[in-house]
Amino acid sequence: MKIKLLKWIGVSALCLMMYGARAQQYQQYHQLTANDFWGTPRANAGGVVAYTNCTIDFKYQASNHNSYYLINATVNLLLNSNKSWLDRSRVTSQAQLAEILKHEQGHYLIAYLEQQELLRQITKTRFSYNYKYEAMELFNRIDAKYKQLNSDYDEDTQHMTNRQQQHSWDLYFKKRLEFEPTE
Repeated sequence: MKIKLLKWIGVSALCLMMYGARAQQYQQYHQLTANDFWGTPRANAGGVVAYTNCTIDFKYQASNHNSYYLINATVNLLLNSNKSWLDRSRVTSQAQLAEILKHEQGHYLIAYLEQQELLRQITKTRFSYNYKYEAMELFNRIDAKYKQLNSDYDEDTQHMTNRQQQHSWDLYFKKRLEFEPTE
């Protein structure tokens, strides 16, 4: 069985198997550039200068192993450049562009962290005969956590205008990447 879940994450941006199971990532984490934003800026964006759109694509196949199920899963993180946008007409300097991209990088990183947590949790989880429900619950729980983190990020940084809070989040993200578990 394959399940494909698409999710739109963001307000001013965002882009986020069990024992013996295999997990793959489609897109490696990368540094965003202005070239990642191909979409048309929204006219009614409420002061927002950029928006990053990502999709988490979660597919799996289950196989029965006595009293539990193994899940062979693929969790892809896709940056949707055609839906991500940057209002270049409002960017007045390279320094401002760098700040905008750094803020958007935080949203993309949140989607990446979600992808990585899904990969780790699926690997650690023993699924029962009710694996379809359990896999969806696992995805929904982790997804809700990162949607809230994304919302908190924009609220705290006031869409990057609160430079002190943005700096705090930048340090948080740096540590998260530095100490991100590899398994």
